[in-house]
Amino acid sequence: MQQWAMASETTTRTAERTETALEPWQAGTIGGIAGAIVFGAMMAIQTPEVLEAAIPALYGLEGGLVGMVVHVAHGAVIGVIFAAVLVATGRTDPGLATGGILGIAYGLVVWAVLAVVVMPIWLSAVGFEMAPAVPNIAVESLVGHAAYGLVLGVTYAVLERT
Repeated sequence: MQQWAMASETTTRTAERTETALEPWQAGTIGGIAGAIVFGAMMAIQTPEVLEAAIPALYGLEGGLVGMVVHVAHGAVIGVIFAAVLVATGRTDPGLATGGILGIAYGLVVWAVLAVVVMPIWLSAVGFEMAPAVPNIAVESLVGHAAYGLVLGVTYAVLERT
């Protein structure tokens, strides 16, 4: 008498990122750069002195173009942090609406921490004569950071879907 042993099959699901050629940090970087360019254009129109003087002064620099370069670099780094937060919370593939909402919320947190508190303290520490008081609450900055976050979140969501 022959005995037939049944092979047991176990299916294991593994997470593979096959939908996109970009890693989350790359999507965050590109989204952050795009958001910073939009916000920088808004600043160039609404508050050019911030872009031309205050932002470069954070690093002991001067000049409008330098301010935009530094601003875009900040946007890229902050975009990578956005991606890290999404990865840490398991939201690496948000839809466009969710990405936009998460981005706006993130932009407002960035505004509350960095623009309202950290930037004026830093500018005072480096001796910038026009350093604003703490808290530095400015509507243009609030709206600009929200726009940054919206562009960041939507760009991230688009890049995670392609």
